Amino acid sequence: MARINPDVDIVMDILKATLEANPTSTFVSSLLFQYQERGGLSKKQLEGLQHKALKVPTIPPGKMATLEAIILKKPTKERAPAKITAPIFTKDTVLEKLLTDILEKYPQHKRVLFLKTKFDNNEAIAATEKAEVEKFHKLLIK
Repeated sequence: MARINPDVDIVMDILKATLEANPTSTFVSSLLFQYQERGGLSKKQLEGLQHKALKVPTIPPGKMATLEAIILKKPTKERAPAKITAPIFTKDTVLEKLLTDILEKYPQHKRVLFLKTKFDNNEAIAATEKAEVEKFHKLLIK
């Protein structure tokens, strides 16, 4: 896009006018330095400049409107919402009943105690461990 008049720089004019009104502002001076070094500002930086420049009465409203148009023209970067990757754990009532049945009859069964602790802590129990509990239940509870 070719600029109509390259001598007119609205952002630089607003930066200088804002810095003149508030010479101790480190924010505006850092924006001026970055604008001179890189040749542009991000949308958030321009919004910050606009917020500061609105407090300066000497800046013409036409320049403020141009700054607002420049801000609106820049794309807004939006982050996608965070995705829940961990599976939601649901208690298996059948497995819980099998574990409690075995532990009622054999309260010191180490492997079943281990699996019961794992179950109570909402840790994932593998299919092989579930099959193992079912096998224990068939053998021990008749």
